[in-house]
Amino acid sequence: MSTMNAAIIIPVYNHEQRIAGVIRQTLALGLPVFVVDDGSTDRTAEIIKAIEGITVLHHCVNQGKGAAILTGFAAAVKKKCDLAITIDGDGQHTPEDAGVLLSAAADGKRCLVVGRRRGMEGGGNVPWTSRFGRKFSNFWVRVSGGPAIEDSQSGFRLYPLPEAMQLGVRARRYQFEVEILVKARQHGIEIIEVPVQVVYQVKGERVSHFRPWVDFCRNSTTFSRLIFARIFRMFRP
Repeated sequence: MSTMNAAIIIPVYNHEQRIAGVIRQTLALGLPVFVVDDGSTDRTAEIIKAIEGITVLHHCVNQGKGAAILTGFAAAVKKKCDLAITIDGDGQHTPEDAGVLLSAAADGKRCLVVGRRRGMEGGGNVPWTSRFGRKFSNFWVRVSGGPAIEDSQSGFRLYPLPEAMQLGVRARRYQFEVEILVKARQHGIEIIEVPVQVVYQVKGERVSHFRPWVDFCRNSTTFSRLIFARIFRMFRP
């Protein structure tokens, strides 16, 4: 299977417990790996600095997941990569599933591929915030003019470069990942969903920086902006 000049991008913020394992599993894929430390304040920077075979990028202060992904995009483009696979740094993804994403974009197809996490509907280790957040996001992505998919919050994705960088996405935190779906559909980029595994650690072991109420408000602001923009386009003469 051709990797079509693909790179792996891992945005990370304060994931000292899991990031080393995620990186080592990802290196086994044999692709360029860009790890973007988004202003971590724990031992993350020290840990990733000690791992050979990766390109480490730093934000001096936390700018948000979307900003970290864009930093990785820019670095990958400079290395002549035309596809970027994003993997979260918290250990919930199985890096070997990157092959499933690449297969969906075979034969040079310029599409955005989302890894639909299996088993998110239930299970003792899946937090309620993740289940609720996914349903909330799926609905409002469709209302905003985005694709009708089942896991709009999945961070395990394949993006076509440099197309993804030219979509004019404004959000720079978690909302980046829902806004770019809407923008991609508006610009005629095909969006494909494929099943991938998900690993949720037992309560107390998984580190998540998703803050339900703060990020709910941010999501609402982003979706309101996208919906008003959609309405304006519909009625524009």
